[in-house]
Amino acid sequence: MTKNIFILAFLVFSITGNSQTLKLEEIMKGESFIGNQPTNGRWSLDGKKVYFEWNPKDEWGASTYFWQKGMAKPELVSPQEAAFSQSDFKGKPGSDIVYYINKGGLYSYSIQSKLVKKIFQQSAPIYNLELGSQAGILFFVQNENIFKYNAKEGTVLQLTNFIKGVKKEVKPEKDSFLNTQQKELFQFIKDKDAKKEWNLAKSKAVKSDFAKSYSYGTDDLRGLKANPNGNFVTFGLIEATEVKQEKMEVFITADGYNQTPETKEKVSVKNFVKTRFGIYSVAKDSVYYVNFSTLSHIQDTPKYFEEYDNLKNKPKEDKLIVVQAPVYNEDGSLGIVEIRSQDNKDRWLVSLNLEKGTFEEIEHQHDEAWIGGPGIPSYAFSSGNLEFLADNETIYFQSEATGYSHIYTYNLKTKKKTQLTSGNWEVRDVVLSKDKKTFYVTTNTTHPGNRNFYKLNPADGVLQPILTKDGAHEVVLSPDEKTLLVRYSYKNIPWDFYIAPNAKNAALQQISSSTTESFKKYQWREPQVITFKAQDGTPINARLYTPKTENTNKAAVIFVHGAGYLQNAHNFWSNYYREYMFHNLLTDLGYTVLDIDYRGSDGYGRDFRTGIYRFMGGKDLSDHIDGKKYLVDNLGIDANRVGIYGGSYGGFITLMGMLTTPGEFTSGAALRSVTDWAHYNHGYTGNILNFPETDPEAYKKSSPIYYANNLKGNLVMLHGMVDDNVEYKDIVRLSQRFIELEKKNWSLASFPVESHGFKETYSWIDEYSRILNLFNSTLLKQ
Repeated sequence: MTKNIFILAFLVFSITGNSQTLKLEEIMKGESFIGNQPTNGRWSLDGKKVYFEWNPKDEWGASTYFWQKGMAKPELVSPQEAAFSQSDFKGKPGSDIVYYINKGGLYSYSIQSKLVKKIFQQSAPIYNLELGSQAGILFFVQNENIFKYNAKEGTVLQLTNFIKGVKKEVKPEKDSFLNTQQKELFQFIKDKDAKKEWNLAKSKAVKSDFAKSYSYGTDDLRGLKANPNGNFVTFGLIEATEVKQEKMEVFITADGYNQTPETKEKVSVKNFVKTRFGIYSVAKDSVYYVNFSTLSHIQDTPKYFEEYDNLKNKPKEDKLIVVQAPVYNEDGSLGIVEIRSQDNKDRWLVSLNLEKGTFEEIEHQHDEAWIGGPGIPSYAFSSGNLEFLADNETIYFQSEATGYSHIYTYNLKTKKKTQLTSGNWEVRDVVLSKDKKTFYVTTNTTHPGNRNFYKLNPADGVLQPILTKDGAHEVVLSPDEKTLLVRYSYKNIPWDFYIAPNAKNAALQQISSSTTESFKKYQWREPQVITFKAQDGTPINARLYTPKTENTNKAAVIFVHGAGYLQNAHNFWSNYYREYMFHNLLTDLGYTVLDIDYRGSDGYGRDFRTGIYRFMGGKDLSDHIDGKKYLVDNLGIDANRVGIYGGSYGGFITLMGMLTTPGEFTSGAALRSVTDWAHYNHGYTGNILNFPETDPEAYKKSSPIYYANNLKGNLVMLHGMVDDNVEYKDIVRLSQRFIELEKKNWSLASFPVESHGFKETYSWIDEYSRILNLFNSTLLKQ
């Protein structure tokens, strides 16, 4: 009790001793304290208004606001206008008429007259609206079939007739003595059979133009899509399998009875599924499948197989793949398909011949770890940036071939591949101009922690700077592409919306102001982004918070961001805004805080991204130990007074630090932590550690639960009990290990109503009070 009183007295003295005061119970309110930042910016179809979601009054949720030239501040729109503004409009460039789906029905809208027309609606909703090659032709999906709408004719036609299940075949009646006898004895029976055959022949003489039914069994249908001229429909079939789901216990419920919802499947080779890619020809009224067994490297085995006797001589077989829906040129004459291996080590781009059901390989990408990077999602069932340019024969895509994600083009006629961007930086996002002749790209050219905006002409490959000041720019072009709607933030400046001309080195005009007066009262630090060398020579970026010299206490706290593949040592407002404010509070108390972009983090290229392959808790942890060494060697931090904390992947690294390098950190707070990777989800874990059945050693050396006996120092674990990402069971299993091993210097705080991301302010306050108490009681000299 005396110790806790001392800690509280020290906390109050340290904070109130400065002119600026932070209170834990205030900053843990998050955006209610900071101000709710606007999101989802977009333009009206005529380009006169901008819309965004915002909650400036801190109500239960956000509403839609608009701004237009001449307004002093944004204003609320009606619910009807809000819903309309969020529609996914489809229309030809320059066309007055656009189409959209609203509550499962098809609508048209005239930009000039503002006239709305309901075109088609039934009890079964429609979705996946696509434009055809001719004006007024649209395709949509309803009841897992493709329909074609012709505005000129006013017709809606069903193109496919797919049916889930197995088609029942009518078996002919078997001959027996009795039915043979009946036919021999009675003319009536003979006449009846003859009439039946005559009527059948008569009905077959009149051909139906409706598609024949195609039953695809118990498989799951996905990616149903018509080509722009409507001659072909492609689709994917995924074998239906039963995968055991994790169950979660929910104790705080409205009716007082426990609930046990299912959450996710664990990582396993059992999650691999057989797939097929089919083509339906409208003219032939037939279905056929593409055989991808001739893809290059489709039978290559991963290098890690060589380390296991049961795998190194495994017979060759085709990898299981996932084929995405095609991307077409304007008239549908060319279609490109992206294919991934389900172990996500290979990616192919192929040109599809719809008529013949064949393909020609364009590009093969391979990563012995896993395919990923900006513009190239890290999951086999996702597709990357891929689109045709204006000439309708050249595509663009992104690749990490050089070690950084850059833009490439490929001409299908000349077979010429061209690299458009290059350098030790990444292309973060790509948008094509309406005429498909110009790229607008978001990059981190000026610094890994910036998001810069450029214009790029494919002819010369020169980046023309538009928005390049430090911070992050999220840009939406106006319909005429003359003006930019920009969501911008800086290290200590939260996100707001701005307007800027689409011109070189444009200046921003702020149109929303989200921060509260309470937030503005404190002088928030601009943490310095430093670089230190890891033990293997790799430069590591980190955010550094340093106290005033007269206030320093020679203790340090290292924060570990979550997600693994995420960036936090950047120059813009952090998703970890509560942690950012907490770090300001810690610095006021005299702590030095280091927030490291460790190996595996986003923003630094392929080798950095995959630096944790087959060993989580390897280079990512040693980067934190090297960060500690930097603090000790350069800032006078006491090596025996360094704590570490983080959530999710950050909680995992905290546990690995406390358990695999005992004594390196005096104390640690592990939030919502993975303790055993064999119990985490399939897509994320399988990329990094392969699979428990094929690479068990990677799982053993990467899972904290195997090192529970090494605990030294002071450990606090905190976990939501309804976490459907990292189940509460994860921390319970580690707790049981500590109990069995008779470890005493640990504790577990459980939060009954919280999932992976906490929602309730009282939970945040309780959680961070415990973290602050841990550091104050273990890192400060008594």
